[in-house]
Amino acid sequence: MKNHNEKEKKLDIVLKKLNTMSNRVVKMTNNINSLTDEKNQLIREKEEKEKEFQKLSKQHLQLKNELDKVDNDVSKKFSSQENFNKKIDELNQETETLIDEIEKWQT
Repeated sequence: MKNHNEKEKKLDIVLKKLNTMSNRVVKMTNNINSLTDEKNQLIREKEEKEKEFQKLSKQHLQLKNELDKVDNDVSKKFSSQENFNKKIDELNQETETLIDEIEKWQT
């Protein structure tokens, strides 16, 4: 009988350990599922961010090209304006020289 009681106690202890282990396995499975869900969510967010980055990169390139074009246009206009101003200055100097010459001839 003693042997039977000891076996029963040992069996109870083993069953409790198995039950505890089973609970741990269930918790681990839940944790794994939760981590898998989080991983999948992060992957989706990463893909969205990559698409957004590509879109922004494309917009950046377009804006950069537009800015370069505007910069070139402005440079050309200022260059043209500077040339125009130089020509006006040259004409003014020539006019002054001619006026001086005319005045010399008149006197």
